Amino acid sequence: MSDKNALIQPDRGQKAIAIHLVDKDGLDTFLKERTPAQRAALAAHKFEADGYQYAIMPDGDDWAVAAGVANTAELSSWCMSKLAQKLPAGTYRRAGGEPGPAIFGWITGQYRFERYLSEPDEEGPRVLLTGEPASISAITAEAEAAMLVRDLVNTPAEDMGPAQLEAEAENLHKTFRAEIRVTRGDALEHEFPMVHMVGRAAARSHAPRMIELEWGDPKHPRLAVVGKGVCFDSGGLDIKPGSGMLLMKKDMGGAAHALALARLIMHNQLPVRLHLLVPAVENAVSGNSFRPGDVLRSRAGISVEIGNTDAEGRLILADALARAGENEPDLVIDFATLTGAARVAVGPDLPALFTREDATADGLLAAGKAHDDPCWRLPLHEGYREYLKSEVADINNAGSSGFAGASTAALFLDKFVPKGTDWAHLDTFAWRPTEKPGRSKGGAALGLRATWHMLRQRYDKLEG
Repeated sequence: MSDKNALIQPDRGQKAIAIHLVDKDGLDTFLKERTPAQRAALAAHKFEADGYQYAIMPDGDDWAVAAGVANTAELSSWCMSKLAQKLPAGTYRRAGGEPGPAIFGWITGQYRFERYLSEPDEEGPRVLLTGEPASISAITAEAEAAMLVRDLVNTPAEDMGPAQLEAEAENLHKTFRAEIRVTRGDALEHEFPMVHMVGRAAARSHAPRMIELEWGDPKHPRLAVVGKGVCFDSGGLDIKPGSGMLLMKKDMGGAAHALALARLIMHNQLPVRLHLLVPAVENAVSGNSFRPGDVLRSRAGISVEIGNTDAEGRLILADALARAGENEPDLVIDFATLTGAARVAVGPDLPALFTREDATADGLLAAGKAHDDPCWRLPLHEGYREYLKSEVADINNAGSSGFAGASTAALFLDKFVPKGTDWAHLDTFAWRPTEKPGRSKGGAALGLRATWHMLRQRYDKLEG
């Protein structure tokens, strides 16, 4: 992931192409203020200020851009993204105002995943100027975090296994002087038995591990961030069909979100004691794969009957959540590409959100709405716990009915989070099946900004 600071620069009056943002209500006034040549150019483009529509028009000895937006008074993160993708390389400024939140989409609109291309795009950057230089660092950090998620998810499993997730955590450890602990081998089997069981069938190069990182003042509220790190999911012995494996490089999307959120927290010096946990495995098939009908012990001492080996993500999360709860955190947040049922319920764009506390849900939903990263709350309905009953163990990892799959998965996790702990679970897709302005097809950060801004609202008040 390249440094994106160069894409946003302070406006010091340097030469730049003007971008005029226009909404439907202001179109007539805008046209009246244009020269005859400009009106002719806009008419030739059939410019009607539709969203993402843009047109080139003469501007003295140079040229300018007219771009349609929904509301010039309330810009979205994405309203200038198409311009960042389509305009020629060069320097631009918004005429008559600041780009504000559109800076985020200006950066992410220029994202390209080119790691495996022999001839990557050589076109130069589109630079956007702002008269609010103090905002550049924070919003650029957000964009870089979102693109980190994209990079990690887009990378194939051969090059993004448990060891590579560990390397990403090592980078955070070195950059921010955090404490790191990685548990593998015999110690993993003893301390995190379900992580070990899920990952033990993988090749030695993709051996399972628990990655933990701690940072911040121990006097500050303890925040645990957990990310599901299934680097590839074959389904195990309940093997997926070939079509079901095509996107399974993205099954570590929860870990990617957790790592990116940890980076934001440490970069911005949020006053918390951060505990990052990434259980990293590959759910492979071999002679020592765990089996349907097996009963696994967990770190929490709860026995789990395996109803389906393809419901492995909740197993490794259960051990991680139990570990997180041992330190009496103020809040636990987990990200996971957990269920297809969540995608059926809310589609690819919306993370399914589960929380114990209404106030935590309200904070996440409000932050998502304010920062163009919406979530949708689903129920932790007590009546569905019966779907997880087992006759031979404390709980089954797969629901006994075809109903409420996202909720039953969340209820499984809920059993491993200590009672009374404030906890939020985001069942996110981490993938965008079709391109939208500023949001490329492929790996996607969904729920990251909502969570980050909720945390800022919750903990920034502690500063000073």
